[in-house]
Amino acid sequence: MRALWGLAGLVLVLAVVGMLVKKQLSAMQTTTGTVQESSRQVQQHIQQQVQGLMQQARPMPEDQPQDDKN
Repeated sequence: MRALWGLAGLVLVLAVVGMLVKKQLSAMQTTTGTVQESSRQVQQHIQQQVQGLMQQARPMPEDQPQDDKN
């Protein structure tokens, strides 16, 4: 009889652990999706900034007189 109660307790514990693992895995998949979305948004933002900077004209250095020492 003790073995039967031990086996029933083990099955109950395994069921609870299985439910917790399932819940944790589903939460991780949701988090991964939002991480991917925010990563994509950051990449797009940086790409737009770089493109904007590449289109700006670079300031030219002012012509400075050269010393001719001949």
